[in-house]
Amino acid sequence: MKVFLTGATGFIGSHVARKLRERGDEVLALARSPGKGAALTELGCELISGELSDTAAIATGLRDVDAAIHAAAVYEVGIPESEHQSMYEANVVGTENVLRAALEAKTPKVVYVSTVGAFGNTRGQVVDESYEHLGSGFTSYYEQTKYEAHQIAKRLIGEGLPCVIIQPGGVYGPDDHSDIGTQMNQFLAGRMPLMVFPDLGMNLVHVDDVADGILLGLDKGKVGEAYVLGGQIATMRELITTLADVAGKRPPRGSLPTGLIKAMAPLGPVVGKVMGTGPNLRELISTGDGVTFWAKHDKAIAKLGYSPRGLEQGLRDTLVAEDRLPASS
Repeated sequence: MKVFLTGATGFIGSHVARKLRERGDEVLALARSPGKGAALTELGCELISGELSDTAAIATGLRDVDAAIHAAAVYEVGIPESEHQSMYEANVVGTENVLRAALEAKTPKVVYVSTVGAFGNTRGQVVDESYEHLGSGFTSYYEQTKYEAHQIAKRLIGEGLPCVIIQPGGVYGPDDHSDIGTQMNQFLAGRMPLMVFPDLGMNLVHVDDVADGILLGLDKGKVGEAYVLGGQIATMRELITTLADVAGKRPPRGSLPTGLIKAMAPLGPVVGKVMGTGPNLRELISTGDGVTFWAKHDKAIAKLGYSPRGLEQGLRDTLVAEDRLPASS
């Protein structure tokens, strides 16, 4: 199979590229420069030089392919308003550019990588793919842009795009530089005396399981359908506690009061650096304080043959891959 892939230099996309190559697929990967795509070249991918705004490069990548996977996105919470436009251009306009081009190129099969975050705050419910975001009350600008991009995918499906939507939960794994990875790394480094937003709820999933699920969506997914890819419904407290058990460390004894974080909001740029987060503390509070992004992955198990690992095993596999834990531990 010949596949055009965006986001191949990113966390999820790089694992997708590797798995496609391992099974013998030809991969054309959109990359900003040869330097950015050096690891992809080593895998045997063909680089298409360009960005999500480069419609000509996208059209070139889509020429005569069997499928396309659009995994590119900017994921960051707590960004200042000055960075909103660039996130919008990547997540919303970029999705329109890629999926519209795939429709015009008559690409036989398309996979769009959305997110469980497109559902918004599920307020303690564990929802499924039929759940609809209210379309307002966004917890972060990232959530808003991914909601809008999700709507673009649904609209273009209605126009005839043969697209499957994949919605990963809270993704973690080796070399994760997201907010989840940052929190894990801070704990492992002994820099987490108190937990931050311990009741934040996610369906935590190992990146390799997400990549496997994306390929299952490509091979078996029904056009027009969405599939949640998760691993284990949990909270931030459960994540750090489980990580502590796996790593043989003591978990933090308490949590940082939300009221104190609110009081520090005017000092966001300084506090954010200490906490390993973005400078917009008000957005961090709105997306983390008692919020749940809970969705079940039963449909992917039943329809795609998806089989994710649990949180303890996933964290153990992550630490082994990063040489932080002996493989026999």
